[in-house]
Amino acid sequence: MATMLERNKNIKTSKKTHAEHMEDALYREVWEEVNNEKTMQFIKKYSKHIMATALVILIVATGFQIGVRTYHQNKLATAAAYETAVENVDANALAALANNTSGATADLALFQAYLLDGDISKLEMLANDGDTRDFRDLARLHIVGMRGDEMSAADVEKYLSDLNTKSSPFYYTAAITIAQKYLSMGERDNANKWLDKIINDADAPSVISATAQGLR
Repeated sequence: MATMLERNKNIKTSKKTHAEHMEDALYREVWEEVNNEKTMQFIKKYSKHIMATALVILIVATGFQIGVRTYHQNKLATAAAYETAVENVDANALAALANNTSGATADLALFQAYLLDGDISKLEMLANDGDTRDFRDLARLHIVGMRGDEMSAADVEKYLSDLNTKSSPFYYTAAITIAQKYLSMGERDNANKWLDKIINDADAPSVISATAQGLR
């Protein structure tokens, strides 16, 4: 029995007549005309929408490119201004840079401006409105170091309450600072609460833990 493939080989493809070729050509021509006409009708009907969409895409693409370029230019300009201010030891330039930037760059510039001119108002601004937790907490510790003698132990504890979490990089420093303040005021029981908190914490840095044990 002949296979299907063998049977198909025996089937001869019929050749189209001239009339059939003419009919196919006419069909293709009519189809192209109809297709072109429909396309033109669609374009005419939705031309405003198409143009508006194309314009939006163009604006978005252009805006994105400009935004990326501007972002990088601003970053380069900020880095250059920061480097110049540091080289010139210019506290005012650093403070101005802090006002015109954001994030850790602004906080660092403001903190360095304070280190240069000793203006505690810069620390207060950083402690209250800094963009990053690290610099806010650092500023609070410095303020306590400068004004701690004028504050009660309870006030120091309250002022450093935001640092009483391990999400703060100065958690243990704040704890030992509060304990030392209570000791300086003769409030041994309150001091011991903070010292014990440090001593019993396996994650406490060895230096701070040793200091706490010495004070206990």
